Amino acid sequence: MSMSSASRRLARRVVVGVLGVVVGLVPGSAAVASGPPACRSDCATAMTSLDPDTSPFGISGGPLGSVWYSMPSGQIGRIDQAGRVHLDQIPTLDSVPGWVTAIDGAVWFSERGSQKVGRLDPAGRIREYQLPGDGIQGIVRAANGDLYIAEQFSGDIARLDPASGHVTTYAVPNGGDPLGMAIGADGAVWFIERAAARVGRMTLDGHFSTWDLTPGAFPNRLVLGADGAIWFTELFGGKIGRITSGGHLTEYPIDGGPVGITAGKDGQLYTAMFFSAEVARVGLDGSVTGRWALPGGGGALQISTGPGLDIWTTDNVVYRVTPYATGG
Repeated sequence: MSMSSASRRLARRVVVGVLGVVVGLVPGSAAVASGPPACRSDCATAMTSLDPDTSPFGISGGPLGSVWYSMPSGQIGRIDQAGRVHLDQIPTLDSVPGWVTAIDGAVWFSERGSQKVGRLDPAGRIREYQLPGDGIQGIVRAANGDLYIAEQFSGDIARLDPASGHVTTYAVPNGGDPLGMAIGADGAVWFIERAAARVGRMTLDGHFSTWDLTPGAFPNRLVLGADGAIWFTELFGGKIGRITSGGHLTEYPIDGGPVGITAGKDGQLYTAMFFSAEVARVGLDGSVTGRWALPGGGGALQISTGPGLDIWTTDNVVYRVTPYATGG
């Protein structure tokens, strides 16, 4: 959630250090039909220390077998496999990094305060790219090698050639506000329009299609599922949505306020629940197959896979959730 009052409240916190304190589990509403046995206790672990002034936001598994996350202090954090925290400072002063995603062995991040995106390689080198728009959000890489970036407040999608730095922008029709992004099974760019309550699709050369949701649904993030469909969250609508490449839309109810969503390595979906401070697991039939509380959490936001089967999410700290008894 980029600019809501709730996200601004959480984004004023900074996370530094290692805590690694084990916290409890709320058992799932249904067991997984196959695979490793489900974790039943001590399934969520706080991996960073709590500072009352800041909190992490974007998160992604990435290079060095680590999990990477953004901090509003202008830093990118990394948690290695031993649980140690490493920090890289973004060169631009007053930068507020947001979305984080791993692409081609590096970590890309949005800079919401400076209208830039940055690339951080495993050696700690950072290169920044200036964009023409404002409200930099989701970042994806398409098959043509270019990056497509949501410029929420400008209502554009920027196309960046990372080799030359050349940027082309495409205006989202009808004053849309692109936010979350994903590459679909069809190779197109799929995106959320939060205020407009729409799901959009853009070809790599800038041709658009959109699908309306219930007004006020407040969609947020989306991801390509193991079934080849795009799945997305509706925070105020209380739903998980699914849309095929052909445009067939289905919605499934879920309580707790879904925001972030990721495709787990077990083939299921995991969503960060903002209102209930949980991680929920959703099967490809839309049924909820597990829930894990984040004790002490104030509202989960972004979510990602990491090493093994573990799931990582940002709240007022970074949490690791272990859905299965065998661990990650």
